[in-house]
Amino acid sequence: MGRHSPYSKAMSDLADTVRDTSAAYDMLPAGGIVLVLVSGGADSTGLLRLLMSGDIGTGFAIHVLHVNHLLRGADSECDEEFVRRLCETLKVPFHAVRYDVAAFARDNGLNLEDAGRQVRYRLAEETLDSLCAVAGVPPERGRIAVAHTLDDRIETLLMRLAQGTGATGLVSLRPVRDRIVRPLADAARDDVRDYLRALGQEWREDASNLDTTRVRARVRHELLPVLRDINPQVDQAIARTLALLTDEDALLATMGAAFARDFSHVSPGEVAFDRAMMATLSRPMRRRAIRAALASAFPEASRIEFEHVEALVDGLSSASFARDLPDGLRAQSEYGRMIVLRSGEGSPALAPSLLPIPGNLDLAGVGSLIAEEVDPSDTTGTPDSVVVDAGAAEAFVVDRPRDGDRMRPLGLGGTKKLQDLLVDAKVPQRFRQTTPVVRDGESVVWVAGVRMAEEYRITGATIRAVRLTWERGGGDAAEAG
Repeated sequence: MGRHSPYSKAMSDLADTVRDTSAAYDMLPAGGIVLVLVSGGADSTGLLRLLMSGDIGTGFAIHVLHVNHLLRGADSECDEEFVRRLCETLKVPFHAVRYDVAAFARDNGLNLEDAGRQVRYRLAEETLDSLCAVAGVPPERGRIAVAHTLDDRIETLLMRLAQGTGATGLVSLRPVRDRIVRPLADAARDDVRDYLRALGQEWREDASNLDTTRVRARVRHELLPVLRDINPQVDQAIARTLALLTDEDALLATMGAAFARDFSHVSPGEVAFDRAMMATLSRPMRRRAIRAALASAFPEASRIEFEHVEALVDGLSSASFARDLPDGLRAQSEYGRMIVLRSGEGSPALAPSLLPIPGNLDLAGVGSLIAEEVDPSDTTGTPDSVVVDAGAAEAFVVDRPRDGDRMRPLGLGGTKKLQDLLVDAKVPQRFRQTTPVVRDGESVVWVAGVRMAEEYRITGATIRAVRLTWERGGGDAAEAG
C-alpha cells in the first residue's frame, strides 16, 4: 500500500482530527491513566487502536474496560471474548465486568439505554479510582475515554430536539465532562470505519443498531438521510451549531454554578436555596442555578427534567410550596428557603432518655446533649447553650415536644405552647420532633436551640448551676431562624 493511498490518507486525517480534539481539551495528560470503554463495536475498537498507535500521544497508561450488560445472550458473550482477544493482541490490560442491566433497569424504573449508561459510567469511575490508587496516580489525572463520534453527537442533538430540551440537553455529549473524554467527538463514524479497514481490523456489529423502533436508530437510518438530501453539508452545519451551543452553554453553566454556590447551601442529602437571593436572578439563570445545585447535592439523580425544574423555579416564590420529585426527592418551602431533600429522610422522633448531671447523652443524628456543673456567676449563653438552676436534680429527662406542652419562656412573661415557640423560632416542621426538650419531671427546663424556662433562671439564691449544651448533629438539626 503506497504512502499516498486513500487508506493511508484516511488514517492520517483521522489521527489529525483526534489529535487536535485531544490537545484542545487536554484529554490525555502525561503520567495519567486512560481507561477506554470498549464494547467491541467499530467506534470503540477504532478509538483503542488509535490510542495504542501512539499517533494521538504517549506518556499515559492505557487500560480497557468491557461491561457485559447480559442483554444479548450469546452475542454478549462473543463481544466480551472479542475485546479480550483484541487486548491480548495489543498487549493492553483488560478488565471485564458482568452486570444484569435489565434487572437494574426494572428495579430503578429506567429504560435499558439509561440503565446501561448509568451502570457503565459508575463501573468505569470505580475501576479508574482503583487503578489510580494502585498506580499512585492522583485521581484527577485519570480519564475515562468513550468512543462517541460526531455522528453520535448529531444524532443526540436531533433526538433531543424532537423530544424538547434546552441548550444543555442538545450538547449533552460534550468532548469533556469531568474525567470523561471523547477523543472522537469531531470525527465522522465513516472515517473510523475506513481507518479500521485500512488496518485490516475487524469489529463487532450490534444488530440492535438497525432496529428502527429505537429512536436513535430511526434518526440514524431515516431522518438523517432526508436531511442530507435537503442539504448535503448538513453534518458540517450541525457540527458548527454544536460548537457554538457548546461554548455558550459552558459559559452559562459556569455562571449558573457560581450563583448556585452563592445563593444555595449544599449539605449531604440536601440543598437549601435562599428564596430572596434567587429572586434576584432572571428565570433562565434560576433554572441554571437550580440544576447546578441539584447536580452537586444529588449526582446520582438522573430523572430531573425540565418540568421539574420549572416547578422549582415557580416554587421559589411560594411560602407554602411542596412537591415530590423523581429519584426519591422532595422540595418544600421553609420560611425564607426552599429545601430539596430525600423524601422521608431525617432522624426518628426522640424517645425519652436520662441526661445525668454531669453527663453526656448521645442523640444519634440529632447530636448530643452535655450537662456540666458551673459557677452560678457563669450565665453567658446562646440558643444552643444555657445555664439553668438545677436545684437538687441528679438527672434530667430528654425527649421530644409533646402535644399540649406549655412553658414559661424566659423573659417573655406568661406561658406559651411549645408548638408556638418552635414556629416563632422558625424551626422547620420536619425538625420539630427531633428538637430536644429537657424536662425536670413534668416541667420543661429548656427547648434546645429555642428558649429556657423562667423557673430555671439563675438567681441570687441559686446554689447549683448546670450548663446544658446541644452539640447539633450533621444535618438533621436546623438552626433557629
